[in-house]
Amino acid sequence: SEERAAPFTLEYRVFLKNEKGQYISPFHDVPIYADKDVFHMVVEVPRWSNAKMEIATKDPLNPIKQDVKKGKLRYVANLFPYKGYIWNYGAIPQTWEDPGHNDKHTGCCGDNDPIDVCEIGSKVCARGEIIGVKVLGILAMIDEGETDWKVIAINVDDPDAANYNDINDVKRLKPGYLEATVDWFRRYKVPDGKPENQFAFNAEFKDKDFAIDIIKSTHDHWRALVTKKTDGKGISCMNTTVSGSPFKCDPDAAKAIVDALPPPCESACTIPTDVDKWFHHQK
Repeated sequence: SEERAAPFTLEYRVFLKNEKGQYISPFHDVPIYADKDVFHMVVEVPRWSNAKMEIATKDPLNPIKQDVKKGKLRYVANLFPYKGYIWNYGAIPQTWEDPGHNDKHTGCCGDNDPIDVCEIGSKVCARGEIIGVKVLGILAMIDEGETDWKVIAINVDDPDAANYNDINDVKRLKPGYLEATVDWFRRYKVPDGKPENQFAFNAEFKDKDFAIDIIKSTHDHWRALVTKKTDGKGISCMNTTVSGSPFKCDPDAAKAIVDALPPPCESACTIPTDVDKWFHHQK
């Protein structure tokens, strides 16, 4: 990957490159599967960190950038007893939660992003890293009226990965962690003055098979998006590898996009100190 501008600035971007050093989209060009039963995950937020980094779905080549709300860079609060994000957080490439599709499980439409993943292994991954994960289960969050699935997975390279094969293994081997995950997602926006998030299925985690079915359906929605069967409105579908996609372009065109960006601005690149604040919130 290649960084443009300093982290924690409005201009900051992480562009992904392939082995040949050519720019690719982490949304469209990284294959969904790393191996049989192993999915790729693009790490957006390393565990214990606070900056809300995400794949920029509307920008050409979909670099990772920090979310901006009302002109300000967005950070997730430390909500006692948690420090920032409590897993490596990211997305499965080549998936899309279609805002025009009403999910039969939740009764809500998709959130217009790739499907989210919480990776529960012991290594703190790096922003922009691409890892292979075993899917273990899934949580159905409802975020301001939108379906926002949260996949629970473990890095295949985790020393403990062989012991995790379904959601019950997480309950058994990491007691309290799934409860903490629901608690985190329920309350993480409260410090920003938002209401608590809701969940389908009474906030129960669904198992591996259910999770994989949901991922496959979001992969189908993505395929419709990049082949122009669905109108993605503001989403950038520019890619360099997807056969049959009218948005496919050659690597030189991709390079021209990045080269045309304004040079990095060297403004404030320190994390604001209020990121270290703690929020105590009565359940």
